[in-house]
Amino acid sequence: MASTDTPVDKADVDKAKSDSGQDLAGLEAGLDALDAVQTRRTPFRQTFVQKVLPPITAVLLVLVVWQILVWTKTTDTYKLPPPADVWHEVQDAWLQGTLLEYIWTSVSRGLLGFLMALVIGTPLGLIVARVRFIRAAIGPILSGLQSLPSVAWVPPAVIWLGLNDQMMYAVILLGAVPSIANGLVAGVDQVPPLFLRAGRTLGATGLRHTWHIVMPAALPGYLAGLKQGWAFSWRSLMAAEIIAQSPDLGMGLGQLLEAGRTNSSMAQVFFAILLILIVGIAIDLLIFSPLERRVLRSRGLLVRS
Repeated sequence: MASTDTPVDKADVDKAKSDSGQDLAGLEAGLDALDAVQTRRTPFRQTFVQKVLPPITAVLLVLVVWQILVWTKTTDTYKLPPPADVWHEVQDAWLQGTLLEYIWTSVSRGLLGFLMALVIGTPLGLIVARVRFIRAAIGPILSGLQSLPSVAWVPPAVIWLGLNDQMMYAVILLGAVPSIANGLVAGVDQVPPLFLRAGRTLGATGLRHTWHIVMPAALPGYLAGLKQGWAFSWRSLMAAEIIAQSPDLGMGLGQLLEAGRTNSSMAQVFFAILLILIVGIAIDLLIFSPLERRVLRSRGLLVRS
């Protein structure tokens, strides 16, 4: 009986196999390119041009405009001192050995208060995110506390605890804990349900489910909450230091700012503002920016190191 199959040319079969192999190779190469992370470090010149030069240029531009306003006598010098007077304040504080003392007094308080807020805000955020009843009861209160100005807590904290470091930490906690908790709640809300079901299927339950599934998936939102929590910690501390004055508290940056106002020394006021700004930027660049880059790199969202 004659076969009804259409004759197939061997050359066509080989060509089809070759095209299929090339397609598979191209697909594998594409997947490898997606998974690969370039570890080659960015040249220093490129880093300087892209990241260092722009802020330096902005600072120089501000100084030039500031000096021009002084030269043109736009306002009285006791309201807007020349940059040279502020620099003299920096030099005097350095020569007297008080510059680092001002910075360390405030930074040590701020970091310790932030760490305490981190210990309290993280479990609180997890509980609010995972327990519906607690979320319905406490969620709106956390949002309200986050929008409440930190300076409002200083008077009652002074009355409750007195003029001491405990009062400072209380103000920091009341300002930072809601931000950290709300950031973690937002991060948990953005976790895809598929991740949660996959974790339970693999046997991750209870604390293991929270530690290995929920927290890593919610890390971007949690990190945003940490950055905001530090900002609230720093602002709360400055408000407490400005209002609460006592020899037992030492001289922090907030006290330095208030001393400049009391002495009607705008150069000292600008000096304190400059230090507060520098510390805030330094903490962000040294702590939170590396953490953010590490999280982005682990998710393949940051190619270059």
